[in-house]
Amino acid sequence: MLNKLLAEGIGTAFLLIGVVGSGIMAAALSPDNTAVALLANAIATGAILYVIITIFGPISGAHFNPAVTFAFLLRGEIAAGAALAYVIVQIAAGILGVWAAHLMFELPVLQLSNTVRTGASQWFSEIIATFGLAFVIFGGIRHAPAAIPTLVGLYITGAYWFTSSTSFANPAVTIARSLTDTFAGILPGNMPLFIVMQLLGAGLAVLVARQVFSTGDG
Repeated sequence: MLNKLLAEGIGTAFLLIGVVGSGIMAAALSPDNTAVALLANAIATGAILYVIITIFGPISGAHFNPAVTFAFLLRGEIAAGAALAYVIVQIAAGILGVWAAHLMFELPVLQLSNTVRTGASQWFSEIIATFGLAFVIFGGIRHAPAAIPTLVGLYITGAYWFTSSTSFANPAVTIARSLTDTFAGILPGNMPLFIVMQLLGAGLAVLVARQVFSTGDG
């Protein structure tokens, strides 16, 4: 279990370093071009996801995401105690990743975001984004386990662009991004509903994937 928690912690920390660090760099290099900044942010996030899932997947399953852990709990594939430990480590490591990104770019370590991300369209986007993420994972497990790092990396890179919320799809990421007043931030007050929608999306994915990826003939 210690190795699993270390894998989840290091992986989640690097995920947030990738998300927030690339956002800071992109905004600095293209301050007047949000589209270019978002593209750079999306590519960096997809790339780091491919790397950390590839190297940590055999150790911990490479969740790096409380919504994914929740989905596997619903599927009976992780015990409740282990799931709780995963989630605690994911959240703590995500925050440490944000602080590390701030230090690298000589920004104040402790921040709160002022970026408003709210409204029905963005909440719905988070349901879709997280449903899609979990569904892609379950489909990969069923049909192409070796391709899961590629599938997840490509999905999130695309989802940055086809969702109005830019696909947070991860409660640990959402919490951590509320602690950075940079390109990737989210106002802390907007955070709770994003998380609710993410968990809803993950739960729906469990239900639908159970039917679609059934091993039966029906």
